[in-house]
Amino acid sequence: MQKIFVVALLPLLFLAGCNLGPKYNRPTVHPPTNFYTTTEVQQISVADQAWWDLFKDPVLQGLIHEALQNNYDLQSAVARVDEERSLLGVARSQYYPQVAYGAGISGQQSNVLPNHTYYSYNFTTFWEIDLFGRIRHLNEAQRAVYFSSEEARRDIRLLVMAEVARGYFQLRALDEQIEIAQRTVRSFQDTLDIFQHKFEGGAASGLEVSRAQAALSNVSSNIPDFERQIVAQENALCLLLGRNPGPIARGTTLAEQNDPPEVPAGIPATLLERRPDLREAEQNLISANANVGVAKANFFPTISLSGLFGGLSPQLSELTGAGKAWSIGGNLAGPIFTGGRLKNQYNAALAQRDQAKIAFEKAVTQAFGEVSTSLSAHDKLAKAYRVQMTSVDAYRDSVRLSTIRYDSGLSSYLEIVDAQIQMYPAESAVVNYDLGRKLALVDLYRALGGGWNLSDAQWSAGTASPAATQAPAH
Repeated sequence: MQKIFVVALLPLLFLAGCNLGPKYNRPTVHPPTNFYTTTEVQQISVADQAWWDLFKDPVLQGLIHEALQNNYDLQSAVARVDEERSLLGVARSQYYPQVAYGAGISGQQSNVLPNHTYYSYNFTTFWEIDLFGRIRHLNEAQRAVYFSSEEARRDIRLLVMAEVARGYFQLRALDEQIEIAQRTVRSFQDTLDIFQHKFEGGAASGLEVSRAQAALSNVSSNIPDFERQIVAQENALCLLLGRNPGPIARGTTLAEQNDPPEVPAGIPATLLERRPDLREAEQNLISANANVGVAKANFFPTISLSGLFGGLSPQLSELTGAGKAWSIGGNLAGPIFTGGRLKNQYNAALAQRDQAKIAFEKAVTQAFGEVSTSLSAHDKLAKAYRVQMTSVDAYRDSVRLSTIRYDSGLSSYLEIVDAQIQMYPAESAVVNYDLGRKLALVDLYRALGGGWNLSDAQWSAGTASPAATQAPAH
């Protein structure tokens, strides 16, 4: 009987390489001809730079290095990669025969029959022949999930780097804002002291004193709020660094941070290779496509081989002698009626693949938009910064000329106060524009998949000096 089964099985075994699932093809994407900038599209991209070449502040480099080692989200992503790698090993194990062992001891006692004790052992094996590609597609799906987790880890790593840089620039901007406010307060305090002294001597009016006091109080009220924001920003950075709340070291000022005047984006189509989140989305699509093959293979029978080898003996010492038993057989099992279960599972797999395809296409389109937005923001905010600097220079000149006029007796001191009052928001706006363009540079670097050509070891090591982050410089 066994020979008949094996003979009948041989033609099927020759078809074991059959693959019923759909072949994966990357969806067609239509990248823009450029990123809506006035610069020509170039082969090179700022994303080709290492992060430590873009962010040259040694303290910032140290903070990024620390975050890449200790960030909680990144550690969790690494653990998920380990999980998916192990699950891939579980899926691969189905390619091989499964062997198990067993042993037992049993006895009986009766008033009629003599007492007996039996010892037994056995080895069993089971092997599913992947005739219709079910196991192959399960492995393909899990392999794609594993690769997806790797890309997710790289995306989180890029996000952590970008968030640390953004947080650091925001902190340095707050430092500049509070410095401007304190400098302006000192100037207004000097003015108020002058008016009060003159008022007490009868040489100034109460209006001048009130005007100076209002200007002083208006700017002074901003300082506590800046101090609050600094503490909140430092604590947010500490969370990114995986450390308890506390002060953050300072390095280069915001205005002196590296900010190249021209930032090449590269060719739009290369985003598919550079951005880890796009590679992650594609791996999810590959996994969903493979699951369609699994669902299709479930319509067909499974073929397996099983075997047993063992022994039985009333004496433990004779267990390896007489009393051997073995068997080998084949099994064929397939569905006949499932109430629509298999069909609906297959339709669900198709729908999941469609969802993954739409998610991939959306991610690609969104990526193009993020690059375009960041490029435009960096360009426009840089122009606004230059224009606003012209305004600040004009206000400073106005204060200087008003002081000369006052010293010459050609104007009142209120003219100086008015110039100082208008200069404060102009200086504050300069910091905001400078911060905006530097944040846009960080966003652009991430949107382009910055550091995509670095190895994992290079990403983690960089050129940072962790010791630079230990002592805060307030």
